[in-house]
Amino acid sequence: MSEFSAGASQGESPVGGGDRGLRRLAAGTLLAAFPGTTAPDWILRDLEDGLGGVTLFGFNVAGAEQLAGLTARLREAGDPVISLDEEGGDVTRLAYHVGSPYPGNAALGAVDDVELTRRVYRSIGDDLARCGVNLDMAPDADVNTADDNPVIGTRSFGSDAALVARHTVAAVAGLQDAGVAACVKHFPGHGATRQDSHLEVPVVDVSREVLWERELVPFRAAIEAGTRSIMTAHVRVPFLTGAAPATLSAPALTELLRGELGYTGVVISDALDMHAITESVGLGGGAVLSLAAGSDLLCLGPLPTREQIEAIKDEIVAAVRDGRLPLARLEEAAERVARLRGWFGAPREEARDGNVIGLTAARRAVRLSGTAAPLVDPLVVEVDTPPTIAVGDVPWGFAPWLPEAEITRVKPDAADASGLLERARGRSLVIVVKDAHRHRASQEIVSELLAVRPDAIVVEMGLPIWRPTAGAYLATYGAARANAQAAAELLTA
Repeated sequence: MSEFSAGASQGESPVGGGDRGLRRLAAGTLLAAFPGTTAPDWILRDLEDGLGGVTLFGFNVAGAEQLAGLTARLREAGDPVISLDEEGGDVTRLAYHVGSPYPGNAALGAVDDVELTRRVYRSIGDDLARCGVNLDMAPDADVNTADDNPVIGTRSFGSDAALVARHTVAAVAGLQDAGVAACVKHFPGHGATRQDSHLEVPVVDVSREVLWERELVPFRAAIEAGTRSIMTAHVRVPFLTGAAPATLSAPALTELLRGELGYTGVVISDALDMHAITESVGLGGGAVLSLAAGSDLLCLGPLPTREQIEAIKDEIVAAVRDGRLPLARLEEAAERVARLRGWFGAPREEARDGNVIGLTAARRAVRLSGTAAPLVDPLVVEVDTPPTIAVGDVPWGFAPWLPEAEITRVKPDAADASGLLERARGRSLVIVVKDAHRHRASQEIVSELLAVRPDAIVVEMGLPIWRPTAGAYLATYGAARANAQAAAELLTA
């Protein structure tokens, strides 16, 4: 019996005026965010009143001890789903201020050792469990077939559907062995897009056959592997979703995911504060439409205020009362989330593989082409790349792994190539880039430097798609702290 049904049996009317049970059901579908490293009073009150849970971001995390205290306080107020994005690699919340000790999916896909992937994700899961986080919005199961994809890139295991599927299964197993629910994303696939759904509605214009044989392969494998949750994508697949993004599409979430694929776990929306939703149907409208389409929990993202969150609850309640949203849909969502909470409570043993597995994986992923001569008083030029919204402003680069080097960060469209070359005279020149294939200005400054210094070493900390001719070329498949350390070790060996 659902939480709402229990309340109704005690005399509450589902759609009666001032119905607290209905509002509690509405609140139970929301994963709210809040600023700061301590829980504000309104979040604690909302948890007491049935708020589904919270999504934490880098600005909520100062350290492991602080985060454990924060999640303990949240649990005192209710029984929340406590989630964050901890993918390893570029996308980290636990290590947002210093960079992740684990390489991301692209590096793990490059190694292609599923046991290594399982161990990395098991270690990530242990880190999360120690801090009181019970749901990780990972792994990313997108098949990254668009080289210039602005939002996925190194977050994907690769461009081959079978490879992505086997590593998605390993990641799910690693997290869930640690007692942390996996949230496989972004259904039905965000890898073929060239737009960022934070800013607009991307389109995946493929046939049913292509979707089934490429995008859906990792999700089908994850469902068979028992993933506890799946996240929607704000992408439009014309033959499937029509003009709507998948997050708001019943054909995608109910007919395909629930019906054809047989998924029975929790469906979580991608953040509703992204422009793909707010600039089309608005926060409240998006919440109602996503629930009606088949979502069980709504990730609200970091932007909505407390007042806007209350307005979202109002809109959900109004939608039930006027018939836009069936009450049974809210009850079904509550039952699924209740089963997820029950799974959280099962006892697990900590693996204690430690962060060392992250560095081991990063070392195995790094690739060297050419010959890297011993470094002589090196000048390291890091060509800046603007952060994406999904990643945030996470630090990346070679500091502190080359303490003897002079490291300078330059804007590619404002770099003084002649000045850099003069500074590098008689010294080793190391040029560090990140996803240079997506930034023409980065390619231009690197080419200008290499024209005079063909002996320079180029280190690509994104996807190694644009490969200039250089004395040596290193590909790390990610810009996590572990990736940088592995590359620096190779250069100084």
